[in-house]
Amino acid sequence: MTPSTALPAHLPTSADVRAAAERIAPYARRTPLLTARVDGRPLTLKLEHLQLTGAFKLRGALNALLSGGRTARVVTASGGNHGLGVATAARLLGIEAVVYVPETVPEAKARRLEASGARLVRAGEHYAVAAQEAVRHAEREGLRYLHAYDDPNVVAGQGTIGREIAQDAPWCDAVAVAVGGGGLVAGVRLGAGARTVVAVEPEGCQSMHAAVRAGEPVDTPVDSVASSALGAARLGDVPFEVLRSNPVETALVDDGEIIAARDRLWEEFRIAAEPAAAVPFAAWLAGRVPAEHPCLVVCGANADWRPAD
Repeated sequence: MTPSTALPAHLPTSADVRAAAERIAPYARRTPLLTARVDGRPLTLKLEHLQLTGAFKLRGALNALLSGGRTARVVTASGGNHGLGVATAARLLGIEAVVYVPETVPEAKARRLEASGARLVRAGEHYAVAAQEAVRHAEREGLRYLHAYDDPNVVAGQGTIGREIAQDAPWCDAVAVAVGGGGLVAGVRLGAGARTVVAVEPEGCQSMHAAVRAGEPVDTPVDSVASSALGAARLGDVPFEVLRSNPVETALVDDGEIIAARDRLWEEFRIAAEPAAAVPFAAWLAGRVPAEHPCLVVCGANADWRPAD
């Protein structure tokens, strides 16, 4: 089982997202939008892969580390992008970071983690094993453990993406995001205002769909080309409670659709996205995003993949 925080007394709200936006503004980029027509249909892309770390996770890490009391050292576990977010946020704030990753972490992410100055520890085949080892390390040394998605401050920080979309793209009637542990979609739901939010998962990583079916987060299999970023075996308790009170639409895509969408992001826009970042585009191409003009979050570009010449 993936380690999870106990459910906090205060779940994140839209007010927390607003506060997070002010808190992280001196450090994080306000990423741009790109509006276009594909196959005769309009869409807008939120280019979050242009964030300082190449992925959205910096937002939640910054908000969490800036909230409450400062700490000298922090421990986390990650499939790669959250670790990069924590490592970069820690460096910006003068904090030491230890990042546990699965042994299967893509080398592109491992290289960036090592270059960030964080201490990198490889443990286990999947994120859940790395997370268990990270929690043991934090408990053993009395350090703060920062969860990748099951933390109210992390969720509020990720929600700043939804807030920026609401402010910068008022013409968009929906926002589609990829789902792993649920921190991004829960935050975007809080920040996106009245527009529809569509949570898209790979067929092989269905932590949210499984939680909805069971009425609570449950352990699920992890088997997808996008599992390095969306490989949480269990939806977070905090995201689940946020989404229970603030429902979203859901969609599934298979690995073939993800790869085709990733390749098309390159062909159409010259965006060399990682598979997870192509998940919302895959759902939109397949007609599974119910909107006239949606905003699709391109959440990261930290992958070894390079387009063919």
